[in-house]
Amino acid sequence: MRTRHAFLILIALVVLPLVVSAADKPSEYAALLATLNGGNTSIDFTRLRVSYMDSPEYKQAKDTTDAEKAMFEALDARDFPKALKSAETVLASEYVNIDAHFVAFSACKQMGAMDQAQFHLTIFRGLIDSIRSSGDGSSPEKAWVVITVHEEYVLLRVLGFRPSGQSVMNQNGHSYDVMKVKNAKDGSDQTFYFNVDIPFKHYGV
Repeated sequence: MRTRHAFLILIALVVLPLVVSAADKPSEYAALLATLNGGNTSIDFTRLRVSYMDSPEYKQAKDTTDAEKAMFEALDARDFPKALKSAETVLASEYVNIDAHFVAFSACKQMGAMDQAQFHLTIFRGLIDSIRSSGDGSSPEKAWVVITVHEEYVLLRVLGFRPSGQSVMNQNGHSYDVMKVKNAKDGSDQTFYFNVDIPFKHYGV
């Protein structure tokens, strides 16, 4: 019996430090975010976006709906300090929020904080380019991969399109948002495809 107890104690002494070490290790998202906030904007923005959705930070994130609304209202009212503060509230929970980086860029630029403005603009572009590099949206096979449905609307807005219709299709084990859009300049119609496997997984669809 004493031998068995000694063996169990030995196992605990070996395994416990490994468990503690794993628990203390930062998530991939946290590690990438630390690198980015350290000034290295050459990180893999696709991994930043995707890893966020599987991170403890995502599970612990607060609802920032009110802050997102407030940052746009403040930006429209040219209350740039308030716009920046609200954007920072959003980014504290969801640093991959593209809209918040755009608002932070705009507010910082108007306040003359050009280094901060450039930093947020670089991240904004990195996040947008990350989505665009996943495909061209012309077909399910070339669908843009998004981590949230909101990213679809942000990308369409950046590219100059207005949504006019939306439907969901399933093909070869994948889910797609089929977005019918109008070109904001000439009103022409077009259809784009977004791979929504990641958001559907986290929405429990």
